[in-house]
Amino acid sequence: QVQLVESGGGLVQAGGSLRLSCAVSGRTFSSYAMAWFRQAPGKEREFVAAIRWSGGNTYYADSVKGRYIISRVYAENTVYLQMSSLKPEDTAVYYCAAAAYYRLVVTTSVAYDYWGQGTQVTVSS
Repeated sequence: QVQLVESGGGLVQAGGSLRLSCAVSGRTFSSYAMAWFRQAPGKEREFVAAIRWSGGNTYYADSVKGRYIISRVYAENTVYLQMSSLKPEDTAVYYCAAAAYYRLVVTTSVAYDYWGQGTQVTVSS
């Protein structure tokens, strides 16, 4: 079984920063892409950022571009999401996802085969 374990969520004031981590564990697994999605109360899950494991191409939602940075560390099989200049509207449960196969489009949830349990990020005003 492949498991994605997120960490790093919490409560932060507007303008602050947080770094989320997502570690992949379990059977030998090579991911083609990993991503972060988020879901706020009463809203649908939305794409935040993605990174292709080979080549490192990154993709961002317009709402977080310039404030968030996604990165990955091969040796750790881990992806990070550095969030800066946080706003109250960034409050959501953040989910990590991994794609087990190549996908042309990596900005939609259907591209991903494995999901983490989610970590809460709360930004106070």
